[in-house]
Amino acid sequence: MTPQVVSFNCLLKNKAGKFISQTYNRDVLTAIEDSQALLQGLSRGLQNLKKGEKRKINLSAEEAYGFYDPKKIILYPLQKLSKDIRVGQSVNIIGKSGTLRTYFVTQLHAHMASLDGNHPLAGQDLVFEIEALDVRDATSEEIMEAERPLSIQLTH
Repeated sequence: MTPQVVSFNCLLKNKAGKFISQTYNRDVLTAIEDSQALLQGLSRGLQNLKKGEKRKINLSAEEAYGFYDPKKIILYPLQKLSKDIRVGQSVNIIGKSGTLRTYFVTQLHAHMASLDGNHPLAGQDLVFEIEALDVRDATSEEIMEAERPLSIQLTH
């Protein structure tokens, strides 16, 4: 199956139908086998889409942003963060392994901050309501680029 490049409007809701966000996504490459990109379920759901087609794609939490993992909550020294840090802000921290990770500040304590490394939508079953605005076959260059380990497309 030839991967496609799709531009689409997306209305994102949780399983109960509560509105989360609305986005326009341009030039998204549909699933490449063995890709490590987030939202592989969405990418598979976009396959064989036709221009003008509307589609509802239901993803379990596991297929979307994963299950909520309490082990991804850490305590971090306040002195290593910006002095004007606030609850709800995101911070990027390079871990011991050298990997850059994004955390959200959940609480501020006397000398530490509680940081949550889970994606804000982790643990939620999601519904993506898609309207395809443009669809074309991916070029061999786009496919090769997507297969590189550091090439990860994110939406939302």
